[in-house]
This record gives sequence, structure tokens and C-alpha cells, in this order.
Amino acid sequence: MLYILAGPDDFSLNQALRDIKNGLGDAAALETCTTVLEGQRVSADELKNVVETVPFLAEKRLAVIYGLIERFESASRSDRPHAGRAGQQDATPFIACLTSAPDSTVAIMVESESPDLAKGRFKDLAAKAQIRMFPLLKEPRLKPWVQKRIADLGATVSPVAVDALVQLVGSNLWAMANEIDKLASFAAGRRIEEADVRSLVGYTQEVSVFSMIDAILEFRAESAGQVLQKLLGQGAAPAYLLFMLDRQFRMIVRAKDMKAQGKPDGVIQGKLGLFNDFAFRRTMEQSARYSLERLKQIYDQLLEADVSMKTGRYEGELALELLVAELCQRSIVQPVRQTSDW
Repeated sequence: MLYILAGPDDFSLNQALRDIKNGLGDAAALETCTTVLEGQRVSADELKNVVETVPFLAEKRLAVIYGLIERFESASRSDRPHAGRAGQQDATPFIACLTSAPDSTVAIMVESESPDLAKGRFKDLAAKAQIRMFPLLKEPRLKPWVQKRIADLGATVSPVAVDALVQLVGSNLWAMANEIDKLASFAAGRRIEEADVRSLVGYTQEVSVFSMIDAILEFRAESAGQVLQKLLGQGAAPAYLLFMLDRQFRMIVRAKDMKAQGKPDGVIQGKLGLFNDFAFRRTMEQSARYSLERLKQIYDQLLEADVSMKTGRYEGELALELLVAELCQRSIVQPVRQTSDW
């Protein structure tokens, strides 16, 4: 069985991933037959070895591959002669491996963007996969999601409170779920009202994330660590903070790339979806001040932290603390990545 889970709604995507895992039999047995692979770095032989290995003491072998389609789509979009390792590889053996996987293997491809699977090299792969797309929830779908989340917690909420939540938190469901949990606990059985939302929702959370990013890029380890502890102390979920870090560094890299192509600021702002002028100016300043090599090093560390959290190698807070400490070093030593098992 092959699944493709793709899109920027990382919260819903991870819920779908958990649901698939829960449907594959005994959790303890499955854990011994689960492998997580980084699509940006895995070789065709490594992937073939994982998907063709017969499960032991479990009904299925599970292979979760992060970013494999993005790896080759990014290489295809690049016109530079030295696009890196991905640009010099052929996707064909990877596709052949996944489409011919034995019935005993469940392969789940996880992509942070929503690829166009109706054409191109992955068309045959998509034809054999169960595809689930996870776009960011926006009106009119976001308010029903908020209401259902609150109802699932056994709480009630006024319509104006829902409006305030959507206005203040937006489409990031990690942040939204965190704020809803706090509000339900605070209300303690009574209806959640607009005043509760205005009082409790972390207005400065995103500003603090930007402050932490600034400190990281300027190698101010103490300041970055203090902001991180403040955010965690306010109840921010580690997965949400990592998502925000990853999101901002993706923005910076994309902005730098489009600026190098000579695209005007208005086009770049539209492509990035940054309709807040302050956030856009800040992103452009960061993209201009820091080298692409430095940003690539940072993004490698973000990938490593993400895998560490998802595989349980480190607890979320510890993974973030280690990440911030590493990113604040002026010289980054690249870690040796290995295939990870759950």
C-alpha cells in the first residue's frame, strides 16, 4: 500500500499519519518494523532495502519517507548547472521501488508542499497511491474546525469567540489547537467567551518567534534560548515552534532565490503569501543579510530536529533546545545522518 500525504497543514497531515499507523495492527510490533527516511538524502538502494524487507513479528512493515517528491521537484525548478546532489539523480529507480513494493509494506510519502501529481515524472506513482492533500484551512472551513475541536473537548464557545480566535490565530492548526486547549481548561465547564480569547491568546507569540529567529541568525545564543524558554513557558507546543522556524527559513530561502532571479518585490510578496508588510520587509532583510550557504546549514539542522522529534529520538523541548544551541554556533558541524527506526 502506498500513501502520499502532502500540503502545508502539518497538523492535519500528522493526524492522518497517526491514523494510518493505528490501523496497521499492534503498535508495539509495528514499532519494530517502522523506518523513517529523509527523502532529501536517501539513496534508491537504501529505499529498496527498506521496502523489500519482510516484517518480523508484525503484520506490516511501515516506511515513512519525508520530502522525496520535493527533492526532485526542487531540482527540476532549478536552472543552475550545479543544483546539488538531487539535481544529478534520476527519480526513476525511486518510483520503481515504491510502485513495486510488496503487499507486506506500507509506504507513506510525506510532502510539506502540494505537488502537481497529474503530470510529470510522478504521474505513474500517483496512479498507484492513495493521495491526501492538506491545504491550510481558511474561511469558511476554519470556523467549523474550531467549533468541532472545542466540542470534542467537551466545551462550548460563543460565535464571537470563534471569530476572535480565527482573527488572532489564523490557519496554523498547531497554534489553534494549543490555544483551544488553554481556553477549554480556563473556562472549566462554562462557555468560552470573546473576553477569554482576548485575555488568553498569545498575541506576541509570532513576534517572539521572529525575535528568536533574529537572535539565531545573529548568533545571540543567550537571547535565543531565553525567548525559546518564554515561548515554552507560555504553553507553545514544540511542534508548532519548529513549524514556525521551518516556515520562516523556507520563506527566507525562497525570497533570496527569487530576488537573485530579478523578480520585483511585489511578485515575491505575492509568491510568499506574506500580505503583512512588516513580515515581508523583515523576511527580505534577512534574506539579503545572510548567505545561502548559511541558510542551507540552518535548514539541515531543522530537518534533523524534525526527524528527532517525529522518531522520538528526543523529547520536543529537548530537541528544540539542542537545535537553538547548534544554530547559534558560528561554525556548524554537519551531523552524520543515518536511517532512523521508531
